[in-house]
Amino acid sequence: MGFRLSKIYTRTGDKGETGLADGRRVGKDHPRIEAIGELDTLNSQLGLLLAELDEAAATWPGLKEVSEVLNPCQHRLFDLGGELAMPEYQALQQVEVQRLEAAIDSWNEEVGPLENFILPGGSRLIAQAHICRSLARSSERRCQHLNAVEPLRAEGLAYVNRLSDLLFVAARVIAKRQGIDEVLWKAAEKP
Repeated sequence: MGFRLSKIYTRTGDKGETGLADGRRVGKDHPRIEAIGELDTLNSQLGLLLAELDEAAATWPGLKEVSEVLNPCQHRLFDLGGELAMPEYQALQQVEVQRLEAAIDSWNEEVGPLENFILPGGSRLIAQAHICRSLARSSERRCQHLNAVEPLRAEGLAYVNRLSDLLFVAARVIAKRQGIDEVLWKAAEKP
C-alpha cells in the first residue's frame, strides 16, 4: 500500500483550517470535520473496549465472540471517516448494516427483552461498551448535522445508527456472559 504520511506536521492547519482529500480547505469546526473527529473518538474508545474484551476473554471465553463481532466495526468506522474526508469515496456497503442487524438480533435473543431502563455500569467492560454506545449516538448526531448541510450516503448514516444499537446490546451480552446483574435504573423516591 505504500507510505501514506511522510510528514506528521505540515503547519497548514495552524490558522484553523484543514484540508480534505479533494483539495478543499475547511475550518476545523466545519460540520464535516466535527463528524470525522467524533467518529475518530468513537473508534479510539472502541479500540479500548476491544483491548479489554481480549484481556477478559481469558476469564470469560464468551467475550471472544463479542470481540469478533465488534472488531470489524473499527475498520468500518475508518471507512466512514474516509468517506467524509473524501466525499466522492464510497466504502461502506449495505451488507455491513445487515451484519450489525444480524448480530443485534442474535444477541437480543440471548439477553431477552428489556424490562427496565439500565444504567452504564456493573463492570468496567459494560461501562466501556456504554461509553462507545453514547459516542456512537454523538457521532450519529454530528453526521446528521453534516447531512443537513451536505447530503451523505444512506449507508453511512444507517451504519452509525445501527452501531449504537449493537453497542447497547453488546453491553447487555457482556453483563450476561460475565454473570453480572445489569444496573437497573431506580426512580427517585417521592417525598
